[in-house]
Amino acid sequence: MIKANLENRSYHAPWAQPFITKEGFDAWFADQMSDANIGFIARDRHTEGVVGVTHLSQIVMRGFQNAYLGYYGMAQFSGRGLMAEAVRLTVRAAFNDVGLHRLEANIQPGNARSIALVRKLGFRHEGFSPRYLRIDGEWRDHERWALLRDEV
Repeated sequence: MIKANLENRSYHAPWAQPFITKEGFDAWFADQMSDANIGFIARDRHTEGVVGVTHLSQIVMRGFQNAYLGYYGMAQFSGRGLMAEAVRLTVRAAFNDVGLHRLEANIQPGNARSIALVRKLGFRHEGFSPRYLRIDGEWRDHERWALLRDEV
């Protein structure tokens, strides 16, 4: 994972800052082991290469049953539909296995590929959040996209 993230560092900027060190991986892995987060590593069935990462974060149950959906893919697998499949499987797990009612994806307005992906999966645009998330030392605007369990 670290090697794949390092090789794709420029591809991910400015959209995401995946871990690129062992310490970063250890912190990411520890986060995924908490009740509030679930992370998945998507691999190509033929080459075993890392296609990308998907994750559910800030999972809240009880009356809310909501989580944030995040993901990033690797350049060498781009355009083959593999990340769309990985995200689709993550959405299915969120609703069917975790029991969520709602998923939210926050995407920078200029990230056309990511917006196309959530649109393809049925997410709807809900709004705009200025200076929503700090990435690479800067507060970045995001669009809010959401999907409800009964909309799948």
